[in-house]
Amino acid sequence: MSKKILVAVAWPYVNGEPHLGHIAGMNVPADIFARYHRIVGNKVAMVSGSDMHGTPTALKAADEGVEPSEVAFKFHKIWKSLLEKMGFSYDLYTHTHTKNHEEVVSKIFLKLQKRGLLYEKTHKMPFSLTENRFLPDRFVEGTCPQCSFSKARGDQCEQCGRTLDPTDLINIKSIRDNSTPEFRETTHQFFKLSKYNKILEEWISKKDQWRINVKNQSIGMLREGLKDRAITRDIEWGIPIPIKDGYKTKRIYVWFEAVIGYLSATVEWAKIQGDENLWEEFWLDKNAESYYFQGKDNIPFHAIIWPAILLGYENHNLPTDVVANEYLNLGGLDFSKSKGHAIWLSDYLKRYEPEPLRYYLTSIMPETSDSEFTWAGFVASNNNELVATLGNFIHRVLTISNKNFDFLVKPKKLNQKDREILQACDTTLSEVSNSIKKRKFRLALQNAMNLAHIGNKYIDDEKPWATVKINKTKASNTLWVGINIISTLRTVFYPFLPKSSDLIHKMLNFEDNTLSDGWKRKVLPAKLKIDKPTPLFQKLDEEIIIEENNRLLN
Repeated sequence: MSKKILVAVAWPYVNGEPHLGHIAGMNVPADIFARYHRIVGNKVAMVSGSDMHGTPTALKAADEGVEPSEVAFKFHKIWKSLLEKMGFSYDLYTHTHTKNHEEVVSKIFLKLQKRGLLYEKTHKMPFSLTENRFLPDRFVEGTCPQCSFSKARGDQCEQCGRTLDPTDLINIKSIRDNSTPEFRETTHQFFKLSKYNKILEEWISKKDQWRINVKNQSIGMLREGLKDRAITRDIEWGIPIPIKDGYKTKRIYVWFEAVIGYLSATVEWAKIQGDENLWEEFWLDKNAESYYFQGKDNIPFHAIIWPAILLGYENHNLPTDVVANEYLNLGGLDFSKSKGHAIWLSDYLKRYEPEPLRYYLTSIMPETSDSEFTWAGFVASNNNELVATLGNFIHRVLTISNKNFDFLVKPKKLNQKDREILQACDTTLSEVSNSIKKRKFRLALQNAMNLAHIGNKYIDDEKPWATVKINKTKASNTLWVGINIISTLRTVFYPFLPKSSDLIHKMLNFEDNTLSDGWKRKVLPAKLKIDKPTPLFQKLDEEIIIEENNRLLN
């Protein structure tokens, strides 16, 4: 029986273009997971979109002297286009500045209010004397009281991941003009987050399949004790607050409304499908599973705050797993959009194909610790693994088959070695499947590539190019087994390299596409015609390592 799988991908701020750190942390693993579940026959909804109301977007607009909407829509279009070029299979990539999203956010707000989970409170917030306004959380920074990081933001410390309030910061400053704001009283709506402290601690403590960093960070925060958090702010850019009096100049705080995007996006997707109730299969069916993909800086929002909102809203599924990666580094430092320390996805795609990048980023995915992107590593993975191992094996078998046989015919009898190879195909399907289901994507990729190594050794040992001259039947048998390996490689690489898998599918003259064949070793037709193959991957000149490293320095 098929499962319902919600693949929820972190919502990026649209104050700039995506860099490789973004897609390594969230898009690549999410797409692998979604594609795997589709090919095994599960019903998948992979949703996300642009966080239009993030304070970084408002800050970027203020710097450029334009409206936040202009910045938001400009970069939303860029993100959407580049994610499509990378081959990420979103069922819906939307944004938070839609009427649908506003309606869902307002509905949740009013439900929490009705259940007594919201209350009004006057507290102090930073007010800029030079700009004569309250400063949003990301317009201020200071020293983190937890880890002493000197550039902690007003909502969160980037170094230790702790969620903060501006009042927590030591030596607070405006990032706009470096002035010291004064704290003035303002009235806001607060969510009773503290109410769910014990419930969430008990829930997370049982999550044995969660990554240890996600579980430990969450449990640590819960044992320190959760504080109620304001869910409104003195800002003009964002979702209006559904309260008539006193809140016209305020908006829903982005940390509250952005995570609701997972639900609102699924609702929007259902409407597009022509079935407005379709979203319920993923959110109300207790047998459905939901997986949230993001970087480690987002752990508190997805493992604590969003589940608390869902508990308050009632009856909606809590996350099955919060799949948070560590950081992808460049030159020993994490990729940073704000600091311009990055390899931009648009620049990469002007010069190279998407699939070698998908492969390399999976091979170095920062699943349990930070990892390092290097151009030398990228070129080596393309040339040594995709070209020399996977591509070479496929090209050899198909070329020899095309050159020597009009058709390959299923053998009447297989020898012990041939049977062992077919068993290796089945074992690989099982190993890759188990690893992906456990969100161990690097191991899954290694298991897939190992079959290509097995195939190369098998062909080297059996030498069909020589055997065909003295025993054509034996050579045909060897090549038929080789085609079984290729067909299996097509399947196990589909979550990682979907375009390449479909090219292999076409070269084998199979009908339909890889996805339609499912996660199994395909039964080959009695007579299989093999056309002359074309190379799957192109070797890269190692000179690009020097060129790209120089580009980073300039």
